[in-house]
Amino acid sequence: MPKVEIMDTTLRDGEQTSGVSFAPQEKLSLARLLLTDIKVDRIEVASARVSEGERQAVARIMEWGGKKGYLDRIEVLGFVDGGVSLDWIAECGGRVINLLTKGSEKHCTYQLRKTLAEHVADIRRDVLLAEAKGISVNVYLEDWSNGMRHSREYVYNMVDALRDLPIRRFMLPDTLGIYEPWECYEACRAMVERYPDLRFDFHAHNDYDFAVANTVAAVKAGIQGVHTTVNGLGERAGNAPLSSVIAALHDHLKAEIAVDEARTNHVATVVESYSGIRIPANKPVIGENVFTQCAGIHADGDNKNNLYFNDLLPERFGRTRQYALGKSSGKANIRKNLEMLGIELDEESMTRVTQYIVELGDRKEIVTAEDLPYIVSDLLGHSGDGMTDAVRILNYSLSVAQGLKPVATVKIEIHGQGYQQTSAGDGQYDAFVSAVEAIYKEQLGRDFPELVDYSVSIPPGGRTDAFVQTLITWEKDGVRFKTRGLDADQTVAAIKATVKMLNKIENNTNNITKP
Repeated sequence: MPKVEIMDTTLRDGEQTSGVSFAPQEKLSLARLLLTDIKVDRIEVASARVSEGERQAVARIMEWGGKKGYLDRIEVLGFVDGGVSLDWIAECGGRVINLLTKGSEKHCTYQLRKTLAEHVADIRRDVLLAEAKGISVNVYLEDWSNGMRHSREYVYNMVDALRDLPIRRFMLPDTLGIYEPWECYEACRAMVERYPDLRFDFHAHNDYDFAVANTVAAVKAGIQGVHTTVNGLGERAGNAPLSSVIAALHDHLKAEIAVDEARTNHVATVVESYSGIRIPANKPVIGENVFTQCAGIHADGDNKNNLYFNDLLPERFGRTRQYALGKSSGKANIRKNLEMLGIELDEESMTRVTQYIVELGDRKEIVTAEDLPYIVSDLLGHSGDGMTDAVRILNYSLSVAQGLKPVATVKIEIHGQGYQQTSAGDGQYDAFVSAVEAIYKEQLGRDFPELVDYSVSIPPGGRTDAFVQTLITWEKDGVRFKTRGLDADQTVAAIKATVKMLNKIENNTNNITKP
């Protein structure tokens, strides 16, 4: 395959996404990322005459591009308007116009209300004006796909009339995203075979979710340049996403492309931040879940000669393979995560941890690798100590109101006998402990252990639903011991640790020093 040019139009067509508008500094930052980090061949940064803010943004990009020697790679969409767009681009310091012309007979007839001959005359005038100003010209044949479907003779007559002009590229947009790959291939092949001496770009839209497939089909047909946007931003359903296009061209067509695919994930997150458009978790190549195996059988297969690997290795894109934890994980997924954490468990312990994670998955709890050490610690911390559930929480209610102390009502069962108490405290957990302590002191006439230390550990990452591990140190009869509780709610985690403490003292175990 010959080298395929990538022209990224995130800053022009991508900005036509509903609700997206990049600030001038953001545009400059993305232009730098695209040309210097990702190393796309060309970028399209704006439409001429849109606004004063757009003019300022383009001028800043051109100033930077001039210092870097990139001006021939920075393009602006312009219109057939007698040179107005050309003047706008020239004032900004630009050197390339992507001239928007009508590639279908319907657009020419009903939007411009002109004949093909009249439209061609206008185009010729502006192309020659551009040449006089030292501005290079590429030509968009807007609605070309409909033109090829309904008025192919119009398309051919138009290109025939323009091919002698100093036009670098004829750019073929599937403006309304109507093509499927077979029709796209045939139409592109027809252009390449009819005009072997011309250079063509293909510009896909994603209305039927065919943008990537159509882009691949176009290159397979002989098209030498394709257009993309980061994260597939664009009007309506968007454009062909940069990350997916380069992966498909590289792996399926073995095409030579200049893009540094290892940086695609970085630019994707920057565009996500600037645009406010979140990347779907299942979006190919850049989505959060695309390198995550969920089914346990897949992790097992990866352990056995990488049976579930394909050419989309995460390391290519600056990512790592992960193994999700949930009800379909199985031991293989959990073992993979434990290996990455440097934790080894015997089969009995693995079974207990697996069953617990499956139960969490059934309750739609989210479990991450960061939660795993806490789960292991909580489940196995008192393994084998012979404890039974001498104390069970039957029910509890915690209430908090502004200006009032929190109140807890607790109903517990101790050796089969039920007890209930209501107490206030300085916090919800303090109210809970006060109620339980009242049961022991007032109803049972027994001492209650002293709470010596209380610590909370939260996995890194800033997730508000992360599992919280509460480690509480108690003292009773001069002996200190610890208990752990684990839950997404900090108060509930502390309550679980307290119930473990009560079972320790009620079982009168010799393992009181084990947390």
